[in-house]
Amino acid sequence: MRTILQRVQHASVTVEGEISGKINHGILALVGFEPEDTNEDFEWITKKIIQLRIFNDENHVMNLDIQQTEGEILVVSQFTLHAATKKGNRPSYIKASKPDLANEQYEKFLQILENNFKAVQKGIFGADMKVELLNDGPVTIFIDSKNKE
Repeated sequence: MRTILQRVQHASVTVEGEISGKINHGILALVGFEPEDTNEDFEWITKKIIQLRIFNDENHVMNLDIQQTEGEILVVSQFTLHAATKKGNRPSYIKASKPDLANEQYEKFLQILENNFKAVQKGIFGADMKVELLNDGPVTIFIDSKNKE
């Protein structure tokens, strides 16, 4: 599982002109899945999202996690996180989970995240989503559950 986390002042997802998810201060999490991903990956990423200290304390040092700042999380499925660009100029998505499996993985990940953090909003899996955000910092972090750095 791969995710890009962006610390945001606000973010929203619109599908067919309707807002499907909207947050104020918090994290926009773009998430992509591959067939080998399991609950262990989902739990590890969930823990990272919730405990990552990327919010400023009173001294303007990134020392607080999202729970300490009473932030919110907006989750958006993003299969393009598994794009392979080594050959040619057209990305290959062969490593990404197929839509049916990816939807199951997305729902399972959301269930785990929502069981551990209450302020979660989401996009609509497989929809043509328009994502709007104001990146705060900017702070953008890439996490891969198969490459735990």
